[in-house]
Amino acid sequence: LDGANPTLLTGYGGFQLSQVPGFSQRAAFWLENGGVYALPNLRGGGEFGETWHQAGMLGKKQNVFDDFIAAAEWLIANKYTSPSRLAISGGSNGGLLVGAAMTQRPDLFQAVVCSFPLLDMVRYHRFLVARFWVPEYGSTEDSTQFKWILAYSPYQHVKTGERYPAVLFITGDADTRVAPLHARKMAALMQAASASGKPVLLRYNTKAGHSGGLPVSQIVDDLTDEMRFLFWQLNVPGGGAAAGGNE
Repeated sequence: LDGANPTLLTGYGGFQLSQVPGFSQRAAFWLENGGVYALPNLRGGGEFGETWHQAGMLGKKQNVFDDFIAAAEWLIANKYTSPSRLAISGGSNGGLLVGAAMTQRPDLFQAVVCSFPLLDMVRYHRFLVARFWVPEYGSTEDSTQFKWILAYSPYQHVKTGERYPAVLFITGDADTRVAPLHARKMAALMQAASASGKPVLLRYNTKAGHSGGLPVSQIVDDLTDEMRFLFWQLNVPGGGAAAGGNE
């Protein structure tokens, strides 16, 4: 191991959902093209029971981000990869995860794919069905919980002049769970704030929703765009052709 492997680190860390081994088109494609794929079990999930879940919710939400950052640091320290070859991805609550990771430790990552994310946590509960997630995250209507949430909310922690990784935000009008405004406003803010010169892109599909129901052709197109972005930013040899041909 020499730290040169293109590596994709992904996670979720919330709502007692367990991330267990299983087939993933994304992981299979990444591995077939010479990459390392990492999926850590983070506090907030359900892998080790309710105590594990409670250790990553409400006022302990920062534990989830700390676990994810620690996983990235471990991969780098053990020479699986390096910051210039490390990408992270996550969707929904996992979008919040990678949003927090890139604003707290932008130096660790080369590229980020942030899909259907929650990013403005100060106002998240006011849109669509997010009010039902207050038991997991808390609410800024409560003065104590406001402090917890403001301490990590990605949108409020974007700094002008910071050297952020390349970012691909993905969202769509048909998302009835997480309001598309999170990705839209975060993309605009980071485009104005980042001093790294790396691209901050928004992939917006007026027909895309939060989960399921997409035709196979759309799933293939979505995965192709994500992989091409990651191959481009991590400088994977032949990556453009592998992910759908040259432009």
